[in-house]
Amino acid sequence: MKYAVIKVINGNYYVHAEGFTDLMQAKMSYHGLCQTLWNAYDVISACVEIVNEKLEVVEGYREEITHVPQPVIEPTA
Repeated sequence: MKYAVIKVINGNYYVHAEGFTDLMQAKMSYHGLCQTLWNAYDVISACVEIVNEKLEVVEGYREEITHVPQPVIEPTA
């Protein structure tokens, strides 16, 4: 079985990494990506999954990331 780490960031779809035959390597890639996205200031919403060859989520590895944009305060004259 082969595995891939897929992501949706701010509505754009990507294959982050693919071709894993070792699920542990896919999990390490998944966790590293989730950490990066949680810390990214420009990510408003994201979803990361480990999927198999049938595009099924593997062992529940699905993370939804949501950041509430901070309001921009306009300077007053």
